[in-house]
Amino acid sequence: MCVPPRAWHARDVTDAAPRFPPQIRYIIGNEAAERFSFYGMRNILTVFLVDYLLTRHTGNRGDQAQAVFHTFVMGVFLFPLLGGVLADWWWGKYRTVLWLSLVYVAGHACLAFFEDSEPGFYTGLFLIALGSGGIKPCVASFVGDQFTVANRSLVPKVFGWFYWSINLGSFFASATIPKVLEHFGPRVAFGIPGVLMAIATLVFWAGRKLYVRVPPREPDRNAFLFVLLSGLFGKAPGGFWERARAAHPLEAVEGARAVLGVASIFAMIPLFWACFDQKASLWVLQARSLDLQVGSMTLAPSQLQAVNPLLILLLVPLTTYGLYPWLERRGLRFTPLRRIGTGLVLTATSFVGVALIQRALESGSRPSVLWQVGPYLVLTLSEILVSITGLEFAYTQAPIRMKGTIMSLWLLTTFVGNFVVVVVKKLGLVHGTVEFLFWAGLTYLAALGFALIARRYVVRDHYLPDSTQPAPAAAVPGAAARLA
Repeated sequence: MCVPPRAWHARDVTDAAPRFPPQIRYIIGNEAAERFSFYGMRNILTVFLVDYLLTRHTGNRGDQAQAVFHTFVMGVFLFPLLGGVLADWWWGKYRTVLWLSLVYVAGHACLAFFEDSEPGFYTGLFLIALGSGGIKPCVASFVGDQFTVANRSLVPKVFGWFYWSINLGSFFASATIPKVLEHFGPRVAFGIPGVLMAIATLVFWAGRKLYVRVPPREPDRNAFLFVLLSGLFGKAPGGFWERARAAHPLEAVEGARAVLGVASIFAMIPLFWACFDQKASLWVLQARSLDLQVGSMTLAPSQLQAVNPLLILLLVPLTTYGLYPWLERRGLRFTPLRRIGTGLVLTATSFVGVALIQRALESGSRPSVLWQVGPYLVLTLSEILVSITGLEFAYTQAPIRMKGTIMSLWLLTTFVGNFVVVVVKKLGLVHGTVEFLFWAGLTYLAALGFALIARRYVVRDHYLPDSTQPAPAAAVPGAAARLA
């Protein structure tokens, strides 16, 4: 383990006001550059596939591009399972982030140099999914590892900066890289995010002598997966839970039951991600047909995605410090379950909005691309209510030893949602206005299903028993929302 600098340690044992550990600047800088690199390539991916890589294909290139895009996102949210195992059991967080960041950089290089070769380009997408997904479960918790009991009061503030750095990286990437693609071509447009990822890796490596590194541990034989395996295949007599109790402590078995209860709440969340991630695919394809002239500027079709992180930066403080307290003062308890249900309704409603725009296009009109700002606003509100609240809910409902498992299940909801999109695009059954209304209707049904499940769910909050321990990364609402 790396030992913190003596000056920092000395301050921990005095009554002086706590300060941020000096290594935090390296992690924050790394995160801002890494998110720029990720959103820079992600937000131009659909347009690139349609206009450059898939031009020799027959059939609907839009459907093919969407299938490739959402398969890539599936990978980004599947590989966190691998990254978490590597960090917890073998390499530790620091080496996992550093080594997978190098894989990440290699992926960007493939995109830049093989922009006209499908095998080379898809290899790059695989490497980026592996690198980005693999470091996803490590970075936020690595931030929390840098704090001690003496300066734990600064944890919410550091995650505030962490969260802002993520959104700032996303905003500037979304605002600039689409125009770079138009004016300089794919090699430069994918090369710039690659350079930013190389810088992110270098910045992270520069803090190596300062980091606190929690060593990897042995696999927990009472973890969720092992409890399930014992329940399914155990030799003890009786039913599922009896077989599990014969092989594991009662605490582990009850924790597994709690995880399954939370998983029932997560059952409808994939429909949110199926809709939300289509703002970078289906909504971008719609924007290509809209009037992109805004005053003296001509926007790129994927450039309007910058609205989302900008609105996040504005709306999160307004909802957290304005809307929620205002409702509480009026006796309206906007509980996490109610927020998530409302968010699902708003998600569906945003697709009704873009369906109306599509209807106008099919009627011969050419509305301004600014018409999409309204649906973007509604979708961003739904993101705050579903994504950020879902993280908070997942953390509080998970027993102490199962919190990592719950977070993994939360990430898998994005994987499942994008899998649903890939299946729909491969079938090719819905297009035009009907496609937007299909997703709206499906998500309204998901909201109804969520309401029925939530009515039967018994809320049981689980917090750390010792209040002197530092707050974990996932305990800070909104801290990890943009890791997606």
